[in-house]
Amino acid sequence: MARLVRAKVFVKQIINPHNGDPKADQAGEVVLGPVYDDANKDWSKWTPQGEIKMTITNPAALDAFELGGQYFVDFTPA
Repeated sequence: MARLVRAKVFVKQIINPHNGDPKADQAGEVVLGPVYDDANKDWSKWTPQGEIKMTITNPAALDAFELGGQYFVDFTPA
């Protein structure tokens, strides 16, 4: 039986490296960590630490993340 696992994370860091060439693809890295709050204490009781790092080359996708912003990450079988 497939089961959904949902994690609540926040953006710990956004790194936007620039290589000086405006024609080159630019990539950024988003680092996410787990949220520890009262609304999320059942989940964080069992998974109190962790980190997700994503390298993103789509500028619109990178702009969708805000430093300190909170997001849900859903894990489902593919």
